[in-house]
Amino acid sequence: MHVHKLTTLTTLTVAGCTAAALMAGSTAPRAMGAVAPSEAKATAALVSVDGPITPFQQNAQVQPALAVDPIQPNIVASSAYDSIDTQPCSKKASITAAACQLPATAETGGLSNPGVGLTGMYFSFDSGHHWVQPTYRGLTAAGCSATVIRCKARPGPIHTVPNYYEHGLGSFGDSSVAFGPVWRNGKFSWGNGSRLYVSNVATNLHQTVIRPGSINTTSTMAVSHIDDPTAARVDNQSNWSAPVIVPKREPAISFATEDQIWADNTSSSPYFGNVYMCYNDFYFEPSGNVPLFPTVAVSTDGGQSWTIHRVGRPIDSAAKGYREGCAIRTDSHGEVYAVFSHLYGSAFPSDHLAATEDLFTSQNGGATWAKPVDIMHVNTGCYYFDPVADRCAEDGPGGSPAEPAPSLDIANGAPSGANATNELVFAWSDGRFGLNHEAAMLSYSTDQAKTWSAPATVSLPSDRSVLAAAAIAPDGTRVYMTYTALTTPFTTTLTAPRLEHGVLRSALIGPGGAPGNWVTDYVGPTGDVRGTGQGGYNYEEFTGFYIDTVATRSYGIGAWTDFRHTSACPAMDAWRAKSLEALNVVTPTPWPLAACQANFGNSKIWSATTAP
Repeated sequence: MHVHKLTTLTTLTVAGCTAAALMAGSTAPRAMGAVAPSEAKATAALVSVDGPITPFQQNAQVQPALAVDPIQPNIVASSAYDSIDTQPCSKKASITAAACQLPATAETGGLSNPGVGLTGMYFSFDSGHHWVQPTYRGLTAAGCSATVIRCKARPGPIHTVPNYYEHGLGSFGDSSVAFGPVWRNGKFSWGNGSRLYVSNVATNLHQTVIRPGSINTTSTMAVSHIDDPTAARVDNQSNWSAPVIVPKREPAISFATEDQIWADNTSSSPYFGNVYMCYNDFYFEPSGNVPLFPTVAVSTDGGQSWTIHRVGRPIDSAAKGYREGCAIRTDSHGEVYAVFSHLYGSAFPSDHLAATEDLFTSQNGGATWAKPVDIMHVNTGCYYFDPVADRCAEDGPGGSPAEPAPSLDIANGAPSGANATNELVFAWSDGRFGLNHEAAMLSYSTDQAKTWSAPATVSLPSDRSVLAAAAIAPDGTRVYMTYTALTTPFTTTLTAPRLEHGVLRSALIGPGGAPGNWVTDYVGPTGDVRGTGQGGYNYEEFTGFYIDTVATRSYGIGAWTDFRHTSACPAMDAWRAKSLEALNVVTPTPWPLAACQANFGNSKIWSATTAP
């Protein structure tokens, strides 16, 4: 999420056909088992509890990931992209480059304060009813004035994953979390306790080459962990490990991102305890090509060392497409399933409606991988391609990039494998019903991904799905779907509200693995996403690339980026409209801290749990 323009892209106005024609010819999808919001029975809670209401961008928290402890299912962990420790949006960076930190340019935007962590950590010890966000020590820029030209971050209290600064690194977001067994005396066992893994992109303290001669790039993948995360232990920084850089070597042209981590959490598996992390490795070649390597890293010693596997050939062309986003899980027999989105079009990552989801599998603990299989044909919903941002946007010009990550889960019987059905559920946001009728969809497989059910709409008829994530109970008895959705139609104007909310639905699994009638567990209040920005590039709104859902044998919980307390900014709307007219980011740009209401940018992580 830190790179605005990865390559020179072709400008389109509408992908496939005109918005007007699509609106006229579309048929709205119907959701199964729709229940009125008044019947909702889940409990909602603020996850990013320390996130301030103001100033921008310290008040911006997006892209949550979730994990639940299989042996203590009341313990839930979450991570997210959290700007709480950064400098308030820099006046000079904002006015001159539409960014929030220097150095920055209007063409490419900027990065965050060097060395300052961006991976927020949150814990619940009552199944998601309440959350805590521990305070640690590290590098912070929160004390810098927004009028300081170059903010110098200093050691102080932080609210992000710890021990990066002490090892010359900064956590850079794009995070994921997973629970697995503790490795002790050469053996994995739940009797040793549970280990929470946290993966993310990492930089050094100066955002320069990390380790000349080996890690020759400015960003890489890193993993840290904490064992037995109780309320007392998560407050003690010394209980956290040092971060481990995952690859042993990386060329200067590499840019790894969009990771998801998973631990084989069923003791019935011959590869019990193995840790897997899928991610995309961009190679910025001097020729201008940017091949993307679908990658899975494997650890067999509790995250201390890793082996890198390029599970498929890199692709980078309009003919072969592009891969972006991934999800990874294991079944009770230890088979690994990794899904990468396969996008198409003349522009990276996509300006085309057609896409597929590619499945890679391993039956030997990640040592070797089968050739990819297209398991699902999907519609990206790219009906509008923003000519300034060079990205698809679902809500209109200046909208948040529409590049949703895939979601995969398996009823693997964790923690022991007992009662495993090994049913797979796959979820995504789809545009096949036309503009203004985007739907959260689900498909399932009961034969180890050999065949899949016809896609079914899960979202409510009035919702335009943006992001979707599904989870199935370990014993395969119930499936849960969290999605975010726009409730307002596509618009080319920036003066009309663009309202979005989070929803949690669930269904009992019936005969043959089919979900029964879906019930609505929670419908969140809407907020105006015009009141968001990336921080590094404020022309675009930013609502994130993924959300998450996890399931236990007795309850489910979803987390999403929420905008209920966010305010749009007329000055920013007018500037975005002016940039659209010019087909380029124009300067000077409004400084949000002076031109907008105090809660501009105030996105937060919220959750909803069905636990009593």
